[in-house]
Amino acid sequence: MENMLVVGVNTRSVACSLKKLGYTVYSADYFGVMDLRPCVDRYKSILSQEPYQSCGKFTENFNSKDIEELTADLIHESDSIICLAGVSPDTFPKNKILGNKSVEDVDDKYLLYKKLEGKFNFPLTFNVSDIGEAGEIAANYPEKNFIIKPRTGSGGYGIRELGEKEDIDFTNFLLQERLTGLNLSASVLSTSSESRIILTSQQIIGDTQLCQKEPYGYCGNIAPLTDGNIAREVSETAEEIIDYLQLAGSNGVDFILKDDELFVVEVNPRIQGTMECAELSLNINMVEAHIAACQGFLMDIPQPSKFTVKMIVHARERSQVGKLDFEGVYDLPAENVIIEEGEPVVTVISSGKVLENALYTARKLIRRVYKGLNRVI
Repeated sequence: MENMLVVGVNTRSVACSLKKLGYTVYSADYFGVMDLRPCVDRYKSILSQEPYQSCGKFTENFNSKDIEELTADLIHESDSIICLAGVSPDTFPKNKILGNKSVEDVDDKYLLYKKLEGKFNFPLTFNVSDIGEAGEIAANYPEKNFIIKPRTGSGGYGIRELGEKEDIDFTNFLLQERLTGLNLSASVLSTSSESRIILTSQQIIGDTQLCQKEPYGYCGNIAPLTDGNIAREVSETAEEIIDYLQLAGSNGVDFILKDDELFVVEVNPRIQGTMECAELSLNINMVEAHIAACQGFLMDIPQPSKFTVKMIVHARERSQVGKLDFEGVYDLPAENVIIEEGEPVVTVISSGKVLENALYTARKLIRRVYKGLNRVI
């Protein structure tokens, strides 16, 4: 039985899918959620999840190097490594990576823009050295709005309207046109020479009802897309992009649809947050499909048989966690830990033949989660 190491901010979904396939599973991540633990043979996490202690703030405490340091002995015991959001495969032995072995020119959003510029539709994008330069560039386009965006990172963290945030390290940020429209996503399998769409979805971004404090923060997905024409355009464009970049395994492309025009926003060269939506809607094991693609084989993917809704619930206020271990709720924190305002608490997932029913179930679960949180000072 092969030993698999999963590394990233949150490894729960991939680790559990690997365990279903019969692998010995090791994990190194940030959150160390409770429902990860039954799926792994060994794990290390940054958060200790101690009762009555704060889990702190992710943006203040997360450092990818801390996760990399946790893997020192796990790497030697592992036959293969799957890298998720929050870490780069460039820092691990390339002969063990299952997926893209180097992602610097994709993870860096400006390098990606320059690579795809003129070939695919992008928001207007500039690399900037200081706030003054950003303001001068924006002044040349009075009809457009702009955001300041980290060149690296995921989940929509750190994106701000131009002028809202002055304390920015401009060696790592860019200026980008702000587009309003539908936030869409595509999951694509690829052998690096051939690609195949898995699933299209609508992204939930900056949802204040989920108490997301980041205005562009990722909050989940609704899958699949119901408009066949839009789904077809998203699928075809995503496959072209993944083929052009010669990526391998499971990869994602994020778009904004504005006035019937599709714009590329980001490419995620790894298994994405839509993984669970794909597994439930398509009744497949996404990690199995990822591994097969990395080995040069594209699995046959069925058409979606049901809708899936994924929503990430954030704390309304500083809260102590009660018992949240009920069906449809994942990424469970330990009982009695303290979650700071605006920080992620759990992930809610529901599915069904009728989209409205899946949405209703998800919202019902969210209300139950909030009832299980107790305000603390």
